[in-house]
Amino acid sequence: MNLSVVLLLLVLIQVNGYLHLDWEVRNQALNQSLYEDVLDSEECQKQIGILQDNTFLLSLFLDAGIRLPRGLLAGNTVDLGNYHQCLEINTTLHNTNIEGKYCMIRVPLNQELSLHPISSIQSSNFDPFSLHLDEDTITKINNYKLKRAGLKALFGADLNEIRSGPGNPLEFSVLRLAVCIPKPCTTEEAISGLLFNITSLGFQYEDDFCRLPDDKPWVPADFTAFGIFSLIGFLTFLSTYYELNHIFGRKRDPKSANQILCMFSIYSNTKRLLTFKSSPGALECIDGVRALAMIWVLLGHSFSSQPFTYNAIESFQWILSYEGLWITSAHITVDTFFMLSGLLVVYTTAGKLTSVGLLKNIHVFYLNRLLRMFPILATTALLEASVFNRISDGPVWDTIVSQTHRCRTFWWSTLLHLQNYLNSENVCIGATWYLAIDVQLHLLSPFVLVWVLSGNKKIAWSALSAGVVLSLSAATVYNFIKEFPTGMITAERGDEMMYYMVYYYMNTLTRAPPFLVGMVFGYLLHTYRGKPVYISTILNLILWALSLSLLLTVCYCTYPTMQPGWDNQTVDSLINSFMRPAWALGLGWLIFACVNGYGGPINWLLSLNLWKLPARLSYAMYILHFSLMVIFNSSNTAPIYFTVSYIIFLFYGFFVLTFIVAIFVTVFIDIPFSILFKLLLDKVKGQGKESTKPVDDRDLFKSAPVLNSHTNRRVSNNNGLQKFD
Repeated sequence: MNLSVVLLLLVLIQVNGYLHLDWEVRNQALNQSLYEDVLDSEECQKQIGILQDNTFLLSLFLDAGIRLPRGLLAGNTVDLGNYHQCLEINTTLHNTNIEGKYCMIRVPLNQELSLHPISSIQSSNFDPFSLHLDEDTITKINNYKLKRAGLKALFGADLNEIRSGPGNPLEFSVLRLAVCIPKPCTTEEAISGLLFNITSLGFQYEDDFCRLPDDKPWVPADFTAFGIFSLIGFLTFLSTYYELNHIFGRKRDPKSANQILCMFSIYSNTKRLLTFKSSPGALECIDGVRALAMIWVLLGHSFSSQPFTYNAIESFQWILSYEGLWITSAHITVDTFFMLSGLLVVYTTAGKLTSVGLLKNIHVFYLNRLLRMFPILATTALLEASVFNRISDGPVWDTIVSQTHRCRTFWWSTLLHLQNYLNSENVCIGATWYLAIDVQLHLLSPFVLVWVLSGNKKIAWSALSAGVVLSLSAATVYNFIKEFPTGMITAERGDEMMYYMVYYYMNTLTRAPPFLVGMVFGYLLHTYRGKPVYISTILNLILWALSLSLLLTVCYCTYPTMQPGWDNQTVDSLINSFMRPAWALGLGWLIFACVNGYGGPINWLLSLNLWKLPARLSYAMYILHFSLMVIFNSSNTAPIYFTVSYIIFLFYGFFVLTFIVAIFVTVFIDIPFSILFKLLLDKVKGQGKESTKPVDDRDLFKSAPVLNSHTNRRVSNNNGLQKFD
C-alpha cells in the first residue's frame, strides 16, 4: 500500500469517524417532578396577598431576587441573587406555610417596554427600563462571551456548558437573573403579582431553571456509589487492622504478612507512596517535566474555569494581551504528556523484548495498560455520577447537574476510552479526552514498536521515521481540508469553537505526531543507554538555543491569530499541523540533554526530589482536578472580580486540595487495585498459580508492561501522567 493510499485512509477515517449519541437521562440529578407538583395557582395568589401585607417577609424575597447585574457595563450579564437566603425562607403566617423557591430567568437586552417605571419595584433594585443598552456595550459583551466560551473549552471545560449553558453563543445579549418567589408560584405569577405586570409592560424573558430545598433524589447511582465506597472503607479498616496487629501486636516480620490481606492497608500503601527507590536507567528529569506540566494544567484551568466575573471585559482583554500569553499557551502542555507517553513506551520496552516477544504477549501489553488506568478513572466516574452532586450546592449548580447526567448516561464510553469519538460533546469527565487519545495511541503503538524491537537499527529508525512522516502528513492534509482556526480564542472565528474542539483538539490524528516524536526520542535514549555521549560545548549551546527558541515560538505562535483582523487560513493550518510536533521536538532535546549530562542547572532543577511525589500523583491529579474546581466554582454565590493575583491565590488552593484528594484516592483505591491487577497479570503471564512473592513496590510505580520474568524494573513510566503500577 503506497503512501498516498495510507494518507487518504487516515484522513477519511478522521473525517467520518464521529458518532453523536443522544440518550435520555433516566435518573435525573434533580427532582423535576417536584418542581411541577408544588405549583398551585390558587395557593400562589393567596401567598402573594400575604406577602403584600407583610413588608419584612416581602423584603426577604425581593432582597434575595431580581436586580440588574453589577458590572453590566464591564461585561457581567449575571446576577445570582442570594441563593441560600431564598431557599432558607420557611415561615408560617395565617395558617399558610410560605417557602422560598430560587429561579433563574433569561432576559433579552434592548427590550421595547411600553409603560413608565413603577415606583413600587424600586425596592428590588431592578428597573426593567434599564435593559436598553447602547450597541457598543452590547457588542463588547457579545465579543467577550464568545471568546470566554472558547477559553473554557480550550482548557478542557464542560463542552455541554458551551453548547447550552453560560457562554453559549445563543445567549448573547441575554441577562441571567435570579428571582426568589413563593414555592407554589410560577415566575410569571410572582413577578406580575409582586413587581410589575409583565403583559402590560411588554417584559420578555425565558425560564431557565428553579431550585427547591432537598430536590436531589436518591437514585441507583447514589446507592451504588455509597455501597462501593463503604465496602472499600470496610476492607481498608480490616486490612489496616490486620497489618498493624501483625507488625506491632504480634511483633512479627512485616514481610511475613499475607500480601492479599494487606492489600488495602493504609499503613503499607502510604509507605509505598512515600518511598522512592533509585533504579539504574531511571530518567530522573522526567519527574520534573511531568510535575511542572501538571502544575501548568492546573494553573490554566484556574483561570479558565471561573464561570462569571464582574469585570468580564477587562479580564478578557488581559487574556488577549501579552501578559496573558502564559495562560493562553498552557494548552500546549497536554502535548508534553503525549510526547512523554511515546518516549516511555519505547524506552521501557526496547532492549528487554523482541518483536516476537511483544506479539506473543500483546494481550498482556494491552491489559496492563487498560487495567492500570481503570481504578482512578472508574472512581472519578462514580464520584461524578453521584457523590459530587451531593457534597455542595449553589446558584450555578446546573453545571454539576449537567456533569452528573453525562456520567450517568455515558460512563461506559469513558471507561472504554472512546468518548472523543462516540459522544465528544457530552464527555463524562471533561479532562479524559486526553486519556482516551493516549490509550488509543498506546493501542496503536505496536504497529511501530514491533519494528523498533526487531534488533536492527536501520529497520527501527526507518519505522520511526515512517511513523512520524505518515502521522504528520496525514494530520497536515486533514488540517488543510477541514480549515480549522488556530485556537479556541480567536477574535474573528469564535463561532467555530465547538467545531475546533471536537474535530481538532480531541482528535487522535492531530495528537499523534508528538506521540511519534516521543517514540523517536525514546529510541534515541535507549540507543545511548549506558554509553557516553560526546557533544561539544558550542554544539550543546546551539542545540539548547534552538530548543528553547522552538518552545518559546510555539507558545507565541497563536498570539497573532487571536487578535482582531486576523484572516490567514494557510498560516492557521500550518500552525495547527506543526505546532505540537515542534513542541515535542524541543522538549525531546531538553530531556535527552538532561539524561546525558548536558542539562546543567535545568537538569538539576528537574531532577529535584521535590517533584517526585507530585509526579507520582500526576495521573490522579489530572483526572480529579477539574471536577474539584467546578464544584468549588459552582458553589460560589456571586461572580468574582478578576485579578491575576486573586486567580493565582485560587490556584494555590486548588493545587493543595487536588493534591490531598489524589493522595487519598491513590492510597485507598489505586494502590490496592494495582497490586491486585499485578498479581492477576502475573498469573496471565504464567508466573505461577499461587505466587507468594511480595509485590515489588517499584512495579507499582511504572506502567511499563512486565511481559516476561526478565523485565528490568524501572521507576519510569510509559504514560505521560505517572500512576501506580
